[in-house]
Amino acid sequence: MDTLIPYDDLPAETLVNIIDDIVSRDGTDYGAYDLSVEDKRRQVMSLLKRKEAVLLFDTESETIRLVSKAEMQRGFQ
Repeated sequence: MDTLIPYDDLPAETLVNIIDDIVSRDGTDYGAYDLSVEDKRRQVMSLLKRKEAVLLFDTESETIRLVSKAEMQRGFQ
């Protein structure tokens, strides 16, 4: 079961740590070129602020993931 994490309720340092964890995971694709962690962090923050993505906590794996609005509409695949 997934639990929505309101990103704007998190302390700034906690949010940065969560985002850094997400963008540093294997398999995270940012296109044909490499971006710095700072650039990736900015992209994720932009998605969250524009409400194009949300943070979800997976209680089974105990991980937090970034889920796009499109994924949410398809049912968290």
